Amino acid sequence: MDLIGVETVSFPACRDDLSIVERGDTVLAGGTWLFSQPQPQVRRLIDITRLGWDPIILRDNGIELAATCTLSDISALTDRLVSSRPSWLAAPLLRQCCSALLASFKICRTATIGGNICLSFPAGAMISLVSALDGTLTVWRPDGSDYTLKAGEFVVGDAENVLARGEVLRAVHLPASALRGRTAFRKIAPSALGRSSAVVIGRRDSEHDGGGFVLSVTAATLRPFVFQFPAIPDASTLREALSAIPTDAWTNDVHGDPDWRAAVTALLAEQVRDELT
Repeated sequence: MDLIGVETVSFPACRDDLSIVERGDTVLAGGTWLFSQPQPQVRRLIDITRLGWDPIILRDNGIELAATCTLSDISALTDRLVSSRPSWLAAPLLRQCCSALLASFKICRTATIGGNICLSFPAGAMISLVSALDGTLTVWRPDGSDYTLKAGEFVVGDAENVLARGEVLRAVHLPASALRGRTAFRKIAPSALGRSSAVVIGRRDSEHDGGGFVLSVTAATLRPFVFQFPAIPDASTLREALSAIPTDAWTNDVHGDPDWRAAVTALLAEQVRDELT
């Protein structure tokens, strides 16, 4: 879609070029959502895809994904890790989360992890990925400083996050301790290719990493909910944990009513718990 209100497109070459972001400016990473509908408030696009960030950096302590890394590259990383990091048992989750999006291969080659997270929609599949793998987000401030936080702290509501004007999501770090864990993935949607109504992911860490159990709930809720246990919980303990999700935190739209989402989340969570037991 043509964005007829856009007057300027800028291509920052370094971080200093991002220091001034004014009302009407919008950062462009992939733009697949940005160009999907009218954006009458946008006057300038700031395209960060030419900043030259390495999309994927593998280290012994985990993976760093640039905000401009495409979903296609993240999905392909699953096969790459099978041979290069066989101990990272969570590798299949990268492709599973990318596949949870309703998107063509053309979209996946353009859409970015940063754009998906910064949109902060309940069904953001990269939010699901980062929440389940204990990811840390690095944010650049316009004054040249940085700060880090978890996905559950970044997304605060439906299409709402903590970014202040001029702040830019720089990278996502997935720690090796989480990548070594076994994972189980469940998604439900009204149709096979429909937008996710609930995504539930479980992770059981290796004994070396403490043997804990993590359950993340996304899409069904307006923001991510992550529950951590020292070991695999029993069914009643898991149900009790899920009951702590506030009533007004369940997503309510055409893809599912809140009570239905709460019910299927509990069902999927029990399936995940059983698979990882």
